[in-house]
Amino acid sequence: MRLMSRSSRILNALSAVALSLGLLSIAGPATSATPAGWLRLAHLSPNTPPVDVYLYSLGNPKARVVLHHVSYGTVSPYLRAAAGVYTVEMRPAGATASSPPVLSTAVHVHAGDAYTVAGMGPAKGLRLQVLTDRLTSPPGHAMVRVIQASMREHLVTVRAGSSVIGTKLPFATATAYRAVPMGRLTIRAVGENEHALSTVTLNSGTIHTLVILDRSRHLGIDDLTDAAGTRFHPRTAPETGLGGTAPPRRPSSITWLAFIAAGLLLAGSGLVRFRRSRPSGGSGGSSLQASTSESATR
Repeated sequence: MRLMSRSSRILNALSAVALSLGLLSIAGPATSATPAGWLRLAHLSPNTPPVDVYLYSLGNPKARVVLHHVSYGTVSPYLRAAAGVYTVEMRPAGATASSPPVLSTAVHVHAGDAYTVAGMGPAKGLRLQVLTDRLTSPPGHAMVRVIQASMREHLVTVRAGSSVIGTKLPFATATAYRAVPMGRLTIRAVGENEHALSTVTLNSGTIHTLVILDRSRHLGIDDLTDAAGTRFHPRTAPETGLGGTAPPRRPSSITWLAFIAAGLLLAGSGLVRFRRSRPSGGSGGSSLQASTSESATR
């Protein structure tokens, strides 16, 4: 019994080691030592139903990330991606991965840069637009830009305090970033028939994207923080191990030896348990699955 108990403890410990090594191998291509940038994905077309968004690295048919049932107004967190070329595809929500995409575009991720890939425009003229996001701002200021995603109001003027960020912005357009004084400011979005007010705190060194949206009865303003601090990288979702087209680092021999040793010990301890256990009539099973899919959250 002592041998069986000890073998069970060894088995559990080595299983944890093996799983950790496996997860490290999944996340390996996008470790902090690999040149990387950031990507976030958005659905900003008011009359387009929810979609599934797929992210592929060039030459790899397996999706790195799948965001399911992404509805209008949804913007994902930033996803860390190794430098390289990626393809973003949109399919109707629930469509199979093998079905033809409704939209597809390529984005070249450069190390240290961030990008927003957004479905924009009306359903009949839907397009994927790649926006380059800014990560630094002048000292003592904040940076603000606007994405005009309201279709009910085709022309919208947006002010942050006394600063005009955009005048009569057409639907499905984005402004350049503009430096504004830091502080607690009132954001005004004014169309021909509707308007929206929102109070936003703009700290020194922060970079913001203001998204103008159609709400059920009025305009809405979403404040996205792109970055904070002149040397602060975007806040990211959990690591997804996006591989890009950069060559992956070869795992060290120590890692491989540890993995092989863990496997041999697992096999040995499993054999001991098998020999000392009596066969039973029932059967069962469990599985562990590592997924690179991220849920799109607001």
